[in-house]
Amino acid sequence: MSISFEPCQLITEKNSTNIMYLATGNSFRSLAFSFRLVFRTVRCIVQETCVLIWTLLQPQFLPKPDAELWAKIADGYFSKWGFPNCIGSIDGKHIPLTKPPISGSLYYNYKGFFSIVLLAVADAFGRLLVVDIGSYGSCGDGGIFSASCLGKHLCEGSLDIPAAKKIPEQN
Repeated sequence: MSISFEPCQLITEKNSTNIMYLATGNSFRSLAFSFRLVFRTVRCIVQETCVLIWTLLQPQFLPKPDAELWAKIADGYFSKWGFPNCIGSIDGKHIPLTKPPISGSLYYNYKGFFSIVLLAVADAFGRLLVVDIGSYGSCGDGGIFSASCLGKHLCEGSLDIPAAKKIPEQN
């Protein structure tokens, strides 16, 4: 009876390749050379593994907020900052990158470098609620927001946001 260790070796190799990519940001070509793999194989491994990680972890760590969670977020903003009916703070951050080949000025931002944009919404305590990553650096905030899942759901009215509460009277 012979036992094949190929599946275990393949899983270990895939994990090692993906961890090295995420930890170092090395190019797929560099990783292909290091792991003695073909460029396309490295690209597929990284893409498939990252999609799998997102699919498994997103529901637990970034679940879609429901009416109850939106209300708790609004309560948090009011108790911590005194802002009534606030359900999140939104901002974008340019993540620098090396200019991708044949990309022209798509990734070139107004700050003078190449980037992708991370758009995020946080609660009153700085915990992330929503993230949208990967828009071109040349895109403006409004365009990124309207093209994001959050922007689309907000326009459709499908975010299950509760009605605004009456603003408490101030002395």
